[in-house]
Amino acid sequence: MRNPFAGEGRRPLTLAVLFCVVGAGLAFVGAGRTWEHGYTHSAGGLPPSSLDQTGSDLVPGLAALALVGLAGAGALLATRGWARRAVGVLVLLVGLGLVALPFDRVFDASTAWPALTAVGGVLVLTGGLAAALLGHRWPGMGARYDRAPKSAGGTTAAWNALDRGEDPTVR
Repeated sequence: MRNPFAGEGRRPLTLAVLFCVVGAGLAFVGAGRTWEHGYTHSAGGLPPSSLDQTGSDLVPGLAALALVGLAGAGALLATRGWARRAVGVLVLLVGLGLVALPFDRVFDASTAWPALTAVGGVLVLTGGLAAALLGHRWPGMGARYDRAPKSAGGTTAAWNALDRGEDPTVR
């Protein structure tokens, strides 16, 4: 079977970023949903009340970790070469955390939200692993995002004049 992350062009980068975005989104949504329902005991003649706990209540930091995974997807786009591989390792670790933290609750919970959170973590982990192993081969954002030399003409010359304190509209 062909590795979809090993191809040429922008497709592997797009796929890795998509895995990270979708995975982080699933984990974030899953962390915010109710994982456990319970009831409090009555005290002093008061009736018992229900208690719902979300994934973030049960596993503090889970939603924040999902947001870090989402930020990692953006960092994969903004970096290239060995820096992208380093970001890939960090995203891989975030994905590992998103899988490991809710893992003990996946089999105990009465809802599917812990499992959905773990599946999101697997997607983030996969995108991070692909970037860590192959990200240095993927293309960067493009030359239009690189800093242009000061001697360049056109619009860049106008911006350079503004940087020097000159008004480029006055000749």
